Amino acid sequence: MLNPESINFEIELLASHHDKAAFSCGNERLDRYLHTIATQDKKRNIAIPYVISDKDRQKIIGYYTLSMSGINLEELPQNLAKKIPRYPIVGVNLIGRLAVSNDYRGYGWGKLLIMDALHRSLRISKATASFAVVVEAIDAEAVKFYQRFDFQAFTDREFKLFRTMSNIEKAFDTKP
Repeated sequence: MLNPESINFEIELLASHHDKAAFSCGNERLDRYLHTIATQDKKRNIAIPYVISDKDRQKIIGYYTLSMSGINLEELPQNLAKKIPRYPIVGVNLIGRLAVSNDYRGYGWGKLLIMDALHRSLRISKATASFAVVVEAIDAEAVKFYQRFDFQAFTDREFKLFRTMSNIEKAFDTKP
């Protein structure tokens, strides 16, 4: 089986020892990003790519990127926007890309990646204020994936979704 319980895996920053060229998720844009752009984005501090790798097979199972961004309050649903101070731009963490290899699809790796990204974003928000985590889904299937993790669409932008840090914090709250 190729599920997280049966594989010796780790989540770490993309590094030179990772075989990026062998990764294929079935989406040419996401594959090309990892193959040719991710390392440059990391060097330029544009986006930080994290990979989950199968240590025994030396394969990248999946990846995601994190960066800082900002949103205009008018993009948020009105009931939420009215609760936030009237700053023109509010800081957010951006999951720029997230993909799982075709070989590992259907075993929960996407869930593991998104939970890791949310947990890292929550930790980061304690040092650098961040109102939410934002994603721009690549297609309708990706929108459904993110909605399973409590992401909601921005006003008039069905493929752009967010999850507030307060919601994420509640999800990771370990108090009894």
